[in-house]
Amino acid sequence: MTLSPEARSLAARCEPRVNELARRMAREAFEELPGYAELPDDVKDLEVAATARYGVRLFLRHVGDPDAQQPGSHRLFRERAAQRAEEGMPLHLLLRTHALGSYVLWRALREAAEPGDEAALVELVDLLLRAQPGVVGSVAETYLDERSALEAEQHAQQRSLVRGLLDGMVPPGHVLLDQLRLTGPAHVLALGTDAAPSEGPVAVRRRLRRLQSVLDRTFGAEVLTLLDGDGGRVVVPKDCPPPDDLPHHLSRASGLPVRVAAVRADGPELIPDAARTATEVLRITRACGLPPGLHRLDDVLLEYHLSRRNESSHLIAALLDPVAERPELLETLRTHLTHQQDRRATAEALGLHPNTVDNRLAKIAEWTGIELPSPRGTALAIAALLLRDADR
Repeated sequence: MTLSPEARSLAARCEPRVNELARRMAREAFEELPGYAELPDDVKDLEVAATARYGVRLFLRHVGDPDAQQPGSHRLFRERAAQRAEEGMPLHLLLRTHALGSYVLWRALREAAEPGDEAALVELVDLLLRAQPGVVGSVAETYLDERSALEAEQHAQQRSLVRGLLDGMVPPGHVLLDQLRLTGPAHVLALGTDAAPSEGPVAVRRRLRRLQSVLDRTFGAEVLTLLDGDGGRVVVPKDCPPPDDLPHHLSRASGLPVRVAAVRADGPELIPDAARTATEVLRITRACGLPPGLHRLDDVLLEYHLSRRNESSHLIAALLDPVAERPELLETLRTHLTHQQDRRATAEALGLHPNTVDNRLAKIAEWTGIELPSPRGTALAIAALLLRDADR
């Protein structure tokens, strides 16, 4: 596309006004934009004005050869977009400056036009509008890439801090505790999903963001999380117990059944112990076949005690070795204990006939020597299941 001599002549009349137009954009036109007034004066007078000046000159050079694609012509726009992203300028404000800058340039062309220049003005406006998608696309792409990189870095740093906190690597009184807003009692949650479907990393990230949103909304603050596809751990940096319906909301957000174990830590120095306890409570609820929901140590106090390891632990776990290769028997035992040894409830939960349940329980008793109907046999079966699960 070649512009007419009249169009090039009209554009040439604006060349002496480049500096004036840049100042007008940086100090008058852009002041109308919400949030622009808060920018430092040196940013407006130096960086914004220089970018505006470069944009005007780039357009005027383009008038001379509209079809020429100059390599790197958007480099300054990209550099400025990366700076604004790092400084935290909203993307909408950045894009509005480019749109408003084009309008100021259009007004300058219109002011320079004389009678008979109508066709030339249309040519220049057409060129100006055709150039905008490339500029805006470069700016938006660079801004979003920079913000994504910054957020990933911040997320990695926070995960590292939370991991160190949960693992006991942050000593009491450390400055990082103030950074994490941990100055008093807190609650530690262990989250787990009963089934993790085969899904790609994008789907996992979306699910984790939804879980984070539910947690932040529930506790009225940005909680500290260390989550992955199967669950993870959460620190609520205030003395705010989780509501009973939290697992329900998390399940709705994730599309998966979610179980939550909650333990209170009286101070930041007790968070590592609370995290270990919460993780163990979560494991026990799974091993015992308890349904997804909110669980506390008091809910599984006996099971927690029975699962503590000592010199007899391997002997108790070995009681179930004779049925180790029969997963259907172990599942029947676990379900039977979960349903308070009600054979009909067990049969319904497993989709079996009650007589089939009786036959399986009889085999377990015969092969292991555990007499389930007796209190001692029940305790042994629970302890053996928990200890085997802990070994896995």
